[in-house]
Amino acid sequence: MEKLIQYRLIAIDGLDASGKGTQTELLCQYLAGKGKEYTKLSFPEYDMESSALVRMYLRGDFGNDPNDVNPYAASSFFAVDRYASYKLKWQKEYESGRLLIANRYTTANAVHQLSKLKKSEWEYYLDWLDNYEFELLGLPRPQKVLYLCMPPELSLKLLEKRCRETGIKKDIHEKSVEHIQKSYIAALYAAEYLGWTKIDCSIDGKLRTMNDISQDIIKSCGELLE
Repeated sequence: MEKLIQYRLIAIDGLDASGKGTQTELLCQYLAGKGKEYTKLSFPEYDMESSALVRMYLRGDFGNDPNDVNPYAASSFFAVDRYASYKLKWQKEYESGRLLIANRYTTANAVHQLSKLKKSEWEYYLDWLDNYEFELLGLPRPQKVLYLCMPPELSLKLLEKRCRETGIKKDIHEKSVEHIQKSYIAALYAAEYLGWTKIDCSIDGKLRTMNDISQDIIKSCGELLE
């Protein structure tokens, strides 16, 4: 009798500076410490040719305001980059049942592009996005999405701190206070509508420790980590 494959793709997403990269790394360290096999993914794939339109968009080639590119076009830039990554790098691993941990995924379009639309259009966009990426392009659906809920005021402070310390320039999303504020509201809607697991990164306006957040993530993933 053929063994049933348990597909395991966990996506971690959130606003800019919400700790996606850090929490992805901490989850991977936890798995390594337990002797578990896994593959870490990160999107966009900036080192691949497939991310050319993403890079052009984020650096402002099409306009310095995120709204200069409509959400459907921008979503396509990121989706095609993910498709190329899937076909060239990790399709066989996913289909074999290997555990995959993704820093951002299709969820990032819901976080950043939904906010460009009127609220009356949000449900239509999320349904379109689901059909486009998972049905038409054939990307795998994540078995778990962890949304790192970071209030925009804290996200903005952490962005400024990161830029000062690293010298990395902000992209057009990070430069726009309005975009970050609107994305926070839109992402909460997306999390509820799409059934994401919300992980609070702060309590009463104060940041929680990275380890406390990491423990919440591990607990919420449960059997997917086994």
